[in-house]
Amino acid sequence: MIVAIFVLFFTVVFSSFLVKAFPPDNRRWLKMALAFSGSYLFTITIIHLLPDVLLANANPHAVGYWVLAGFFLQLVLELFSHGVEHGHMHVHDHGHISSMPYLLLGSLFIHSFLEGSILVESGNHHTGHIHERSSFYTVLLGVAIHHVPAAFALMSVLLSRLGSFKKAFSWLMIFAIGAPLGIIFSNTLLAEQAGEGMVYTALTGIVAGNFLHISTTILFETSPDHYFNRNKLIATLLGLLLALLTDFL
Repeated sequence: MIVAIFVLFFTVVFSSFLVKAFPPDNRRWLKMALAFSGSYLFTITIIHLLPDVLLANANPHAVGYWVLAGFFLQLVLELFSHGVEHGHMHVHDHGHISSMPYLLLGSLFIHSFLEGSILVESGNHHTGHIHERSSFYTVLLGVAIHHVPAAFALMSVLLSRLGSFKKAFSWLMIFAIGAPLGIIFSNTLLAEQAGEGMVYTALTGIVAGNFLHISTTILFETSPDHYFNRNKLIATLLGLLLALLTDFL
């Protein structure tokens, strides 16, 4: 649990400094990172999250409703986040805006909290990915990879509004603590009922739906008009291969 908290917190922190190396108008690397992370998220959702939560429940049909809820919840959250989760940056080139995008930060916090809430590591259960260290770290890696372009995009938006890296960085912490708080919440309150518990089932289904929405959106956006260039295709295949390889590690 402690490792997961540090990994996700510092992934956001370190990724925020990428704005100093890559200007917001140079998004070629970001598109590659998004294609890689989208492919990885989609794969682990199909081969880890969904099978784990379905096999752990006596009524697997009910899981489908939670997946749908997560898919459409993400659609609602993106009305406020404007797609920062998958690299959208609505920056303002002509002067700074002093107001804070509170709804954007709130929606990203909820999104991040939910992702962290499924990372329950326990050795007391015999179903689900909660007891398998390989799957736990597979999902952890997926969330961390996903947070790199998201943190960069959010930092770019905050900088365009506040005009100060220090101020933007302090507000970025709302996003940075979301997943760690989700981890603490689940490992403190849900560890004993994880796997078969209704709350944990709901959270896992919701996050699976979130991941399906985000990953498919990323993959479609990185291939407009169904056109894939070579670099994006390579990044997508690498994400797929890395996720598949985690089954053998």
